[in-house]
Amino acid sequence: MTSGPPDAVVVGAGVIGAAIALELARTGRQVVVVDKAGAAGHGSTSASSAIIRFNYSTFDGVATAWEARQLWATWPDHLRPAGRHPLAAFHRTGAVLLDSPAAAPADVAALFDRAGVPYERWDAPTLRRHLPGIDAGRYWPPKPVDDEGFFSGPTGELGALFTPDAGFVDDPQLAARNLADAAGELGADFLFHRAVVAVERHADRVAGVRLADGTRVAAPVVVNAAGPWSSGLNRLAGVGGDFTVGVRPLREEVHQIAVPGGPTAGLGPVVADVDLGTYLRPAAAGHLLVGGTQPACDPPEWVDDPDEADPRPTARRFRTQVTRAARRFPGIRVPSRPVGVAGVYDVADDWTPIYDRTALDGYYVAMGTSGNQFKNAPLVGRYLATLIDLVEAGHDHDGDPVRYRCEHTGNVVGLGAFSRRRPVRSGSARTVMG
Repeated sequence: MTSGPPDAVVVGAGVIGAAIALELARTGRQVVVVDKAGAAGHGSTSASSAIIRFNYSTFDGVATAWEARQLWATWPDHLRPAGRHPLAAFHRTGAVLLDSPAAAPADVAALFDRAGVPYERWDAPTLRRHLPGIDAGRYWPPKPVDDEGFFSGPTGELGALFTPDAGFVDDPQLAARNLADAAGELGADFLFHRAVVAVERHADRVAGVRLADGTRVAAPVVVNAAGPWSSGLNRLAGVGGDFTVGVRPLREEVHQIAVPGGPTAGLGPVVADVDLGTYLRPAAAGHLLVGGTQPACDPPEWVDDPDEADPRPTARRFRTQVTRAARRFPGIRVPSRPVGVAGVYDVADDWTPIYDRTALDGYYVAMGTSGNQFKNAPLVGRYLATLIDLVEAGHDHDGDPVRYRCEHTGNVVGLGAFSRRRPVRSGSARTVMG
């Protein structure tokens, strides 16, 4: 255990919880991290595609992703590890965002300009030149693959926005472990295979947590970073009545296929294809990861109990997502056997996370993060550490939201954008694109 009583308990050792633990430890706090899994990153983090992109529907979302990218690009400097551990690596492949009415290029470009994100505008011939084998046809809106209109001809051609500084992290679990190791070097303790069964309070303030084995971990600060179990933890804490944004567990699948052209084809860019409802990400050994963008034609697979969700990919979802990818890149073949992973995401109504205090003093949340916040994890740790420092010192974050100045890009992010009490914008993406 720590050298003294903990100053903070973080529930959840995924990439978000581990990043928060690291930044709290850097402020001099004694930190205990509790997770029901057996190691860091073994929850929803392990099902992440770990894509580093910058297109979001709000300035604060874009600015957060752009600053976080600078931390991934200098990962050893961010971690400052004392030991010799294997480190996750960021691969700068660039990302192609194909045009769609759901993400108007002019709107996205305006946010990039404001945040300082470099980009290029590609027309259809440029798209074909950079991505040989692509079908640049416009097929909007996305359709089920069994719909008679799915293979209808295009209604025009697409352009794209290309961000050269985007890419992916090669091992999301390892990234979470890197953060946990760095926190551990600063004295943070990690308690694995430990489930939280109660959030203890004294009057209107949190007092710690009680574990399934009866252990009580007393602390004046508790951070809920429990991923798909976050709503259940809030119920134990008796908070959520003033939230205007709901959060639910959602089962999602990410599939793996061979790269057209074989393993020597090299790493191409990430491709976000909202027009057809899919995305592709290069992976190791001549493979691609294929996932979905939650098009309206696909019913979401909400789950009541994250522990009961089937972790195996299904033939139906595999066929849907890979067939869409093959529509965009006709050289892709759709195998008969599904290969990939399934996980449970922690999803807010508008797919924007909640990084905030709560009505219970000392109890904070970093929830609704799955699907599009892996990329932001190193910066989220700093957001929560800053928020906790200021609120515990008496700052009224509800009345005067904290503004965070980014170290590398100079952008100022209003943390009120991630408030539990925010209005759900009519123009929000309401998909994994954020």
